Amino acid sequence: MRILHVITSLRTGGAEHLMVDLLPRLRDLGHEVELLIFDGTRTPFYDQLAAAGILIRHFAVGGSVYDPRHIIRLVKLWRRERYDIVHTHNTACQLFAAVAAVLCSVVLCTTEHTTSNRRRGWKWYARVDRWMYSRYRRIVCISDQAEANLRQAIKAPGWPSITTIYNGVDTHRFAEAAPLPALQAQLAGCKTAIMVAGFRYQKDHATLIHAFSHLPESYHLLLVGAGEKQQECEALTASLQLQERIHFLGMRTDVPQLLKTADVVVLSSHFEGLSLSSIEGMASGRPFIASDVDGLHEIVAHYGVLFPHGDSAALAQAISRLCENPDEYQAVATRCQQRASQFDISLMATRYHQLYQQLHFPTA
Repeated sequence: MRILHVITSLRTGGAEHLMVDLLPRLRDLGHEVELLIFDGTRTPFYDQLAAAGILIRHFAVGGSVYDPRHIIRLVKLWRRERYDIVHTHNTACQLFAAVAAVLCSVVLCTTEHTTSNRRRGWKWYARVDRWMYSRYRRIVCISDQAEANLRQAIKAPGWPSITTIYNGVDTHRFAEAAPLPALQAQLAGCKTAIMVAGFRYQKDHATLIHAFSHLPESYHLLLVGAGEKQQECEALTASLQLQERIHFLGMRTDVPQLLKTADVVVLSSHFEGLSLSSIEGMASGRPFIASDVDGLHEIVAHYGVLFPHGDSAALAQAISRLCENPDEYQAVATRCQQRASQFDISLMATRYHQLYQQLHFPTA
């Protein structure tokens, strides 16, 4: 089958990371897979996919991903290449592909990557959203809560086109990684927490940063990622006089090794879909702490540690308790790793393969 995935860019983010892990596996299952990105800026994710042999097309380098000319560009590409299935990710791609499909018949599939988004707060946009999703043959949600929230948002309780396929990661890669010796030496004698996440509106870095004002000076924090909220977080760190203990590492390609170097993995968020970072953190063999919010509760509850949303004191207490109690530390780490094994990337790839088979051979 010839399948085109469409995403806004290959900058930092869960959906972008998913492309890196999923597309080569779909190719290995026998599909001819290509990726189209609206913004072709080179990034570590771009380089990883290119090195894996995935054909990457793009419309522009930089500029707005909401450029309406992308609609005509989609139509021209589809007419020329004649894909069997077009699979979109992110709002701009979802909307523009739905419009383009009016002008060029194509089998559309999309993945809903979060339990919420900003446009659901725009009541005037609800009809646009419902029309957009109606153009898709199949809508894949990455968690049960994401599906429930989507059905409620677009008033589609009985739509058979909506289904759930859990996100997955290469759990073995994270379980078998080795710590980074240089960073270990730099942090010797310290207790270290790490959060891997883009600095975006849905992430709650502020609560985690505030938590370190409640912890002793021997506790350090590694923040991995980039995004529009980073300067705001750096300013907060400076205002709390935590510059010596909170380290902004930027975009990294050695996340498995970084997770192994830290003592505790944290994800502080306002909401999630099904966070790849959470599964990676749980797979790493380190105890995992997360906000008790949609998209994290269903994955972490009874395995890792949940803290009340926005409660920096409770988060600090959870970090300290794990770091100071070896038996609890090991018990939580073991449970987390067992939980992560249920979300291995190979299981997700098989589910997508089966979905494409159903879409391409609906009467088989």
